Amino acid sequence: MALAPLPDYPWDAVAPFAAQAAAHPDGIVDLSIGSPVDETPAVVRDALADATDAHGYPTTIGTPALREAIVAWFARRRGVPGLGTDQVLPSVGSKEFVALLAYMLGLGEGDVVVYPTTAYPTYAVGAAMSGATAVAADEPSDWPAETRLVWVNSPGNPDGRVLDVAALRARVERARALGAIIVGDECYAELGWDAPWDDERIPSILDPRVTGGDDRGVLAIYSLSKQSNMAGYRAAFAAGCRDTLARLTTVRKHAGLMVPGPLQRAMTAALADDAHVTVQKERYRERRTLLRGALEHAGFRIDGSEAGLYLWATEGRDAWESIGSLARRGILAGPGPFYGASASEHVRFSLTATDERIAAAVERLDAVA
Repeated sequence: MALAPLPDYPWDAVAPFAAQAAAHPDGIVDLSIGSPVDETPAVVRDALADATDAHGYPTTIGTPALREAIVAWFARRRGVPGLGTDQVLPSVGSKEFVALLAYMLGLGEGDVVVYPTTAYPTYAVGAAMSGATAVAADEPSDWPAETRLVWVNSPGNPDGRVLDVAALRARVERARALGAIIVGDECYAELGWDAPWDDERIPSILDPRVTGGDDRGVLAIYSLSKQSNMAGYRAAFAAGCRDTLARLTTVRKHAGLMVPGPLQRAMTAALADDAHVTVQKERYRERRTLLRGALEHAGFRIDGSEAGLYLWATEGRDAWESIGSLARRGILAGPGPFYGASASEHVRFSLTATDERIAAAVERLDAVA
């Protein structure tokens, strides 16, 4: 295995537009990167404060309390009962897990990593880091015979699409036919907006209706960054196939990849408390309603976006033209081309801005119309 050349970090290309937006008399409205702006819940911060006597090394597999909390959370919030504590593994945020998974699984030249055609770029970066080939393909029938790892992202970043039980089951069946590991990136699963996901639970790839009760070769990953405003904690975890997780645990032990002890305590507290998740979702719902109305009034069409932390929008013109027009009005958004060749006319708007900044964006968009 050899590290293939990596692309330039895409967000560097946004810097000139950020500078232009920052020059607005009333300041920038940054709707580009989805970094939470609301406070971390007190239940989490209190748990962290109580755990500052952390004189010993933490465990890679997580404390018994954390593992039990993850198992209970999957059963309560994701419709995945019956996981064992040997079927969960904390990680230092979800991005490092995405980026390193192909490498940790031993993939290399001749192997294929499949990921969605409109997607978070780190899936392809992870393939490059292992020396494997990245292939963007949504339809399971289009996955090559050499596929050894499949990434599924539901709800999707950036487009907010949700895969139902039948769609997830078809993907799991195809991955098994190919002898591939399949991973569901489910970091936005608590943020369902449009029918039916405003009322129904967004399904997990580990749902028994998807796996048939057999989770061999199937993993799900989740992050507390969005639901609990813990992006700065780098708090995430994987669950599912015990054999795959056992391999990953061994690699991570050798590499010293472990979540700090106090953060494990904070994660345990966050996973046990549903009230703060409901509060945060309602904040995002209000911001989303205001921003969506203003974007549509200004001539944008919203595509997908039935769930997740973003609005996926287009004016029907080149995305960079939209980015420039928005920057002149003091609004910074995410260029669609970062997320795939099929997104050349789309722009991603994050809901992670304060109420005051969302209101400023609405005012500026209304002025355009």
